[in-house]
Amino acid sequence: MKLKNVLIVVKDIERSKKFYHDLFGLDVIVDNDGNVIMTEGLVLQEESIWKKFIGKDVIPENNSSELYFEEKEIEAFADKLDKYQPPVKYVNRLMTHSWGQKVIRFYDPDGNLIEVGTPV
Repeated sequence: MKLKNVLIVVKDIERSKKFYHDLFGLDVIVDNDGNVIMTEGLVLQEESIWKKFIGKDVIPENNSSELYFEEKEIEAFADKLDKYQPPVKYVNRLMTHSWGQKVIRFYDPDGNLIEVGTPV
């Protein structure tokens, strides 16, 4: 068995496609009525569809998982993120861990937690 994709729930699929394209360079592979597969295995699903499947509310900013990206030029990415409109909500701005890795954490427009770090 192999992990194929990671799915996140979003309220506005168009806004999310733009966000992940503009900041991370991900492109749409499949766009199918509220279900979008992007490069790198990220899947976006509209909240209304997800709620029908699970029969429960979606809890944004639940901090129980994160999408993790690596970026060699993290200072340039941090500058790009600071200029992004509408502004992102930070968990922590660029910082350096005791082991030397630089990281930044923030939420996407739907409260999905994202971490970007330098390669370890």
